[in-house]
Amino acid sequence: MNTMARYIVLLSLAFLLLDLGNGYTVLADHDDHHDRNRKEKWEKRHSEQGEGDVEVLTNTLYAETCGACHFPYQAGLLPQGSWDMILNRLSDHFGQVVDIDPESSKTIAEYLTAHAADHSSAELSREIMKSLDGQTPLRITQVPCIQEEHHEISSSVFERKAIGSFSNCITCHATAERGIYDDDAAAIPKVKGTPRWPCEVLI
Repeated sequence: MNTMARYIVLLSLAFLLLDLGNGYTVLADHDDHHDRNRKEKWEKRHSEQGEGDVEVLTNTLYAETCGACHFPYQAGLLPQGSWDMILNRLSDHFGQVVDIDPESSKTIAEYLTAHAADHSSAELSREIMKSLDGQTPLRITQVPCIQEEHHEISSSVFERKAIGSFSNCITCHATAERGIYDDDAAAIPKVKGTPRWPCEVLI
């Protein structure tokens, strides 16, 4: 190949690489734009609603008692019947003994009953009740619509050290304490670490 031919080939390759680089930039810009739009849409929806997907936890006794071992799940994530079963089995609370004095237990029960999914108008609570169709699950992870929302996630993901289990909501849903479980606000941790609530006592 003569010098002129080599020059033309090299020049053509340079233009091709430049073109590919521009293409990648356009794709990256498109992805960034998509992510920004998704975040803006999510923020707008929740600011307009002025609330989360379920009612935020407002009972300090419940938050401190149950939150000492695991994420204090909002009452609107289960119907009253489920909360009744859980509170009536504290001597074997998912393999653990939970000792709560009668007065505190009564206060917590009253709170959970008043704000349970079947007594709430929150969006996710209504969806939960519809999906249950009369069932009374013992675990939040047994709720059909919650299982459906996570069906594409491999069980091995929940077994990561940074997550611990399917029930450790706060690990992926950073906004869970605000009652927001929107998948646009969720992020699955990819690095190893210790979950925020490492106890085995998870619903």
